[in-house]
This record gives sequence, structure tokens and C-alpha cells, in this order.
Amino acid sequence: MQISDRLKSIQPSLTLAVNSKALELRSKGIDIISLAVGEPDFPTPKHICEAAKKAIDDNFCRYTQVPGIPELRKAAGDYFSRQHKVPVAAEAVIIGAGGKHCIYNFLQAYLNHGDEVLIPSPYWLSYPDMVQLAGGVPIFVKAGADQNFKVNCEMLERAVSAKTKLLIMNCPSNPTGAVYTQAEFAKIMDWALERGLFVLSDEIYEQLVYTDFPAPSALPWFAKKPEQVAILNGVSKSFAMTGWRIGFLCAHPDLIKKISAMQGHSTSSICSIAQKAALAALTGPMDCVLEMRQAFQRRRDLAYAKVSSWPGIVCPKPDGAFYIFCDVHTVYGDSVHNSTELCTYLLDHAHVAVVPGAAFGDDACIRFSYAVADEVLERALTAVGHELAALQKK
Repeated sequence: MQISDRLKSIQPSLTLAVNSKALELRSKGIDIISLAVGEPDFPTPKHICEAAKKAIDDNFCRYTQVPGIPELRKAAGDYFSRQHKVPVAAEAVIIGAGGKHCIYNFLQAYLNHGDEVLIPSPYWLSYPDMVQLAGGVPIFVKAGADQNFKVNCEMLERAVSAKTKLLIMNCPSNPTGAVYTQAEFAKIMDWALERGLFVLSDEIYEQLVYTDFPAPSALPWFAKKPEQVAILNGVSKSFAMTGWRIGFLCAHPDLIKKISAMQGHSTSSICSIAQKAALAALTGPMDCVLEMRQAFQRRRDLAYAKVSSWPGIVCPKPDGAFYIFCDVHTVYGDSVHNSTELCTYLLDHAHVAVVPGAAFGDDACIRFSYAVADEVLERALTAVGHELAALQKK
């Protein structure tokens, strides 16, 4: 059977693969705790669900406009404006079936064959494959735990070539939880735009920040040079709406039109009911977001205290998202040789599912999600810590 050449280098998501194995073990009666998938454990807020129910009762069940219903596009633009004091017109926004869909469509619309894309590493595991599917070439710029997993202009400059067209920024970061300061982010944005690069800023976790300063945004640079900046956001993480599949992209209206034309030949319009739910999220009260953020910060503190007590394990304190990314290479030896083998070992012995750092470009590390109940998180990390200590003694 023929398989297209462009799919030969594409690998299945390791995050979903780990979760699938955890579900398989659960089906056999084994008590497995999964810290693998980045998904809030909170229910979608009631007012959002009520809006979806009303949409069904009103029979709002037909095709909608391909780039999204006008009121949701406006609400997304207003959300950007409220958060960052930068006006964003509805024409500069497109609604997608989740943030991943928006990024995929943007890369398909922007990249040409052979274009190089700078990707700070560790990176969200889908960036490289999506770049390759668009004909681009991912160029990784690695920052280790000793740099708090954050790149700088000098590191990026060394990776630039005549073929470089795009820089992908992700702040707060999945998998590391790293948050750039306003000054750090500004230097990178200024450098990229002066270099003539386009910047895609993935800000899906912007509401989940635990510092005294908010997460930086590329919106001010979009206001100056809209032809060189795009911003990704959505409702999945902030509003506990992962399954509703609504993301939104801010970009130059001309680029939005091209993405919409392409989307019209793939998904067509986005789920009408989910759009109404997202509209309620973006225009309704934000108390629920604050409550979830406070819970995540408490869990971050709990998880970080646990991980920091493990001998030989290096873990910068994450300032955002809901992940702990720690360097565990000191436990590698006769029993396990890399992050993938370690995650399999922890699943079999500690009955805890975590994700190998190899999926994110750093095989020395593993990723935990702390988007689970406090007592579950403590029990899981206690079990993992016990197994890591045992490995170090072997």
C-alpha cells in the first residue's frame, strides 16, 4: 500500500501513546495514575455548558461561516485587547478546531518548501512534525535546565541562515513551564523582526502564570508589524475546555483570508455548538479562571517541593502552565538508558504515567503534568521518587 513521502518522517504523539498504554493497564485492573496528558481535571464552568445547551435548544446546529461566527471572532479580538491593551479587529482573527489546528493551518499557509523554522528546545512535541508537513525544516535551538530552558538572541543568531523564515515562541512553555520576562521576550521579538523573520507566538497558557508579572505577549509587536507576527490562543487550557476544540489565531487580515480559504477545503466551519460555548467563555466572568489558576499554583508548589527533594535530579521552578520538566539523566544506567525506557519503567513499577523528554527534544528529562487532584499528585510523585532513588542505587 502506498504511503505519501511526506508522512514517512512523522511519528505518533508520544504523549498520547503513553496515555494509551496507561489506559490499557487500567483496563487490566492495574491502578495507574496518569501525569502524562496536559488536560485540566476541572469540569468546564457551568455558564459555558449552559450556553452550549441553549445553542442546542435554539437549534444552532447548521454550518457557520468558515472563519468562525462573527460574534466569536469579535469576542476573541476583544479578549486580546482586554489582556494586552492592543486593539484587534475581528477580521484579524480566525477560529479553529483547537489551537493545534490553528497552528497547523498557519504553517501550511505561510511556509514554502525548504523554509527553515527556529524552534526553541525543549519544544511542544507537535511543532517539528507540523513544520515538516508544511514542507519546512525545523531548526532546534536548545536551552538546558541550567538556562531555565530559555533561549536568548545570541543562541538564536547562531542558528539563523539565509533560509530562516520563522521563529516559533511558546510562553508559558509546554513542556517546561518556563516563562520569559517582559525584557527577555522583548529582546527576542525585536531581534526577530529586525532580522526580517516572522514570529508565531503560542500563548495558549497565558492565563496560567504564577509570577508577579503576567506572561509576555507578541500583541504589541503585532500592532507595529502585523505582516510579521501571529498569535495563537484558545479556551482549552484556561477554561478547562480541551474537548470542545476551539482555538483562535490573530494574524494579518490578508493571511487570515488565505487560512480561511484553506480551512474551507478541510474542516469547513467549526462546530457550531462549541463556538457558542467559547463565546460564553470569552465574554463571561473570569472568576473560574482565577480559581483554577490558584489551584494549579498550589499543585505546582506541591510538585516542585517533592521533585526538588529528589537527590541528583535537576528541575528549574516552572512559572507557568501545569508541567514539571526535570533532568533525570543521573538515574540512567544498567536498568534504563534513556527517557523512554525510564517512563516505561515508572509505568511498570510505580504505576505512574509520565512523558519522556525525548518527545520534546531533551532525552535527559521527563515531563509530569500536575493537572490532577492534590492527593493524587502527592501519591504519584512519592511513588516516582521511590523508584528513582532505587535506580540510583543500582
